[in-house]
Amino acid sequence: MCGIAGLFDRSLSGESNKLKSMANSMSDAIAHRGPDGSGVWIDSVAGMALAHRRLSIIDLSPAGAQPMVSADDRWVICYNGEIYNADLMRREAQLSGIAWRGHSDTEVILESVARRGLEATLADMNGMFAIALWDRKNQTLHLIRDRLGIKPLFLSHVGKRIAFASELKALHAIDVPRDIDPASVTSFLRFGYVPTPFSIYRNVKKVAPGEVVTVTVDGNMSRRFYWSAIDVARRSIASKFEFSDDEAIAQLSELLQDAVSRQMLSDVPLGAFLSGGIDSSAVAALMVRANRGPVRTFSIGFPEFGFDESKHAAAVARHLGTQHTEMIVSSDDALAVVPQLAEMYDEPFADSSQIPTHLVSKLTRGHVTVALSGDGGDELFGGYNRYRLAEGLWQRISMLPKGVRRGIGGLMNALPLGLVDGIAGRLPQGVAPPQTADKLRKLADILALDQNGIYLRLVSQCENPHLMAPTAPEHDLWSQSLADVGGLPTFLDRMQMLDTMTYLPDDILQKVDRASMSVSLEARPPLLDHRVMEFAWRLPARFKIRNGESKWLLRRVAEQYVPRHLLDRPKAGFGIPLADWLRGPLRDWSEDLLQPSTLGGGLIDPVPVHRLWSEHLSGRRNWAYALWTVLMFESWRRRWASV
Repeated sequence: MCGIAGLFDRSLSGESNKLKSMANSMSDAIAHRGPDGSGVWIDSVAGMALAHRRLSIIDLSPAGAQPMVSADDRWVICYNGEIYNADLMRREAQLSGIAWRGHSDTEVILESVARRGLEATLADMNGMFAIALWDRKNQTLHLIRDRLGIKPLFLSHVGKRIAFASELKALHAIDVPRDIDPASVTSFLRFGYVPTPFSIYRNVKKVAPGEVVTVTVDGNMSRRFYWSAIDVARRSIASKFEFSDDEAIAQLSELLQDAVSRQMLSDVPLGAFLSGGIDSSAVAALMVRANRGPVRTFSIGFPEFGFDESKHAAAVARHLGTQHTEMIVSSDDALAVVPQLAEMYDEPFADSSQIPTHLVSKLTRGHVTVALSGDGGDELFGGYNRYRLAEGLWQRISMLPKGVRRGIGGLMNALPLGLVDGIAGRLPQGVAPPQTADKLRKLADILALDQNGIYLRLVSQCENPHLMAPTAPEHDLWSQSLADVGGLPTFLDRMQMLDTMTYLPDDILQKVDRASMSVSLEARPPLLDHRVMEFAWRLPARFKIRNGESKWLLRRVAEQYVPRHLLDRPKAGFGIPLADWLRGPLRDWSEDLLQPSTLGGGLIDPVPVHRLWSEHLSGRRNWAYALWTVLMFESWRRRWASV
């Protein structure tokens, strides 16, 4: 796990000192990603510079240092990530006879490209990676991202200069223009992240999961996919497995055991995040079963927040016999992270679980350098509550004609908020939910929606972002995404694939990358081994949700090692009491950021924002998520943007 950066600028041909200075500046900006070493490689004639920050995991010797040049002197690689099957690739017949300099996976990738070609190498690679690969012979740059988007890679193309980096900070270091893209602001307000391939800046894009971007010596750029999640899903659905429950459990168990065992490869101390839920418990159990020595697990608890998963994690750890470390987090501990978020996330990001994710990463880094996580289980095995909620809502409302639904919704919206809450408050305790009027309004808005609209509503931080960011419409990605998943047979299939293509790489994985790398911790998600993903899409729906039970098959695998009573509890998530904090300890911080005279630098209309803020402070409406996106944008803008 490392950080990479570089630039390709023919106008700098012969300017070796300037190229080296710029590469070092980019490297210094992301030193947190690789505190164990740094390297710069220059092709002065071509105007090419590669910079690498090293977090030493495999082959701690100088033989594993980057940038690395192939034995035939043609290829140069600068790479962030880990390849878990490098040992198998090393045995390929075409790689026989190589006098290996060390045992790093970097060298295996490089020599495989040199002898077998880029396509064959990518097809075989199992891991997470962002790669810059320079072909000295053809003077061509390849930028490559792993299949599911675990590792980030940003790309700027301004004039004749190509610049790339693991984080935007490195691009800032060489003064890449910071012109904010208004459409990205609107998209960010909806989702809480800027969707791929866009970034918050006009002239910066993201390399997409499974994509190769190639830049030739004359400056031409081409983009292609070597792997596609939607293609995998289509092929897999066309050839779904038909086998018994026991066969499915056995096959997934074997596949996950291999994935977890491979991702335990490390020359430095290794552990696992453990929440006590299905996903992290399955990973920890399979680590123990791999019998590689004592397993260390880590969790945080937050009893002040009104819920606390640490006791569940501790119970699982006791059963598995792991060396368990936990930290009880106070509200003050969590609130202290908030001012750090704009530095940590140098692109606007508004998933508030970024706070506990940073805290558990910081705890873990105090003991180990690598941690396995349970990320990906919800997307692959049908775990999100919204899957059941969306399907249940649709089954109920689809029986009524759309016009009738719209009329009922209109009547519900016409009811005064105070009247509804007043009536609800007179009912016996437990009959009406808290903030009844708020929930009624949200249900009213959903009544007129179709399946796609229900899903979009459930994944939106802000329902109508164009009202708060009126300068530009959202990026037109939704219609293309719907077209991509339109051929999948069920509503559940479409929701899972939309999450896999968008929410997983742009929210979940980027949240973990920034939170873990900010403390120089490598996080590995074995459930996102691409073989597991391909297997999951060949499963009939009954193996995902059965009789209202989500992640049915993954639960059965976990229960082979952890008793059901330790795992059988409602999904809690990794949240914070954001709504209450905005009304309480974060109120002054929020009101400073929401000052109408400065809010958004002209990109956000303060009037609708302050309407939401007033309604939220009154306690009658819960606009925490929408407000958090605005606050995260403004906090980011004050730190990074030149607006």
